[in-house]
Amino acid sequence: MLKRGINPIFLVLAALLLFNAVRGGTFSNPGQWLMGIVYILPGVVIAISFHEFAHGWVAYKLGDMTPKYQGRLTVSPLAHIDPIGLLALIFAGFGWGVPVQINPNNFKHRRRDELLVSLAGVVMNLILAIIFGFIMKLIVLAAGNSLLTTTWGDITQHIVFGIIQINLVLMLFNLIPVPPLDGFSIISEIFNIKHTELYYRINQYGFIILVAIILFGIAGRIITPGVSFFYNLILNYIVL
Repeated sequence: MLKRGINPIFLVLAALLLFNAVRGGTFSNPGQWLMGIVYILPGVVIAISFHEFAHGWVAYKLGDMTPKYQGRLTVSPLAHIDPIGLLALIFAGFGWGVPVQINPNNFKHRRRDELLVSLAGVVMNLILAIIFGFIMKLIVLAAGNSLLTTTWGDITQHIVFGIIQINLVLMLFNLIPVPPLDGFSIISEIFNIKHTELYYRINQYGFIILVAIILFGIAGRIITPGVSFFYNLILNYIVL
């Protein structure tokens, strides 16, 4: 059984990030911080739920019944949101969902099918970002730009744009080629390194590497340019 997910070591990382947030004054303005959470929470719930659903649905379509037996073939947040991971995200800025479990032995074409399952989550996040770009466009066309000047219009705009950004962040973060992220699985299947010494070495130290690149801000520097590129693309060619 292959568990696609987060090691408890990330609880330590979340605690460290929370400490840095407190020390850096993130909570010095509780009202502003709370509004920020209100803006991003729908995006977080949607992005994680659909991301994990996509993994499970593709695995199921390729012959693995495990996600179905575990109740993961749904977009309901109840099936995918880890309460501790969600709280860690709200208070520390880093969180996780309930990982989808798959059994690769059920696949007819194991290498190809594992690649497709790994790609499913990030592709779903890109699709969601594009869809919500069109939703924002429809809102503007239906109600006019004047809607955005109202209080509810401003809140709606922040939430929709937050959904777009969170999906792009989750997509690109998961493409970092470090276990347990999807990017490592994708690279492993493309270059067929799963049974090599290199693969096991990286797996052995993957969590430590990932903790380091998050804690020292390397992940942000890696994905920020990509998020800006896709966000501006959606904003300029779909929304506006």
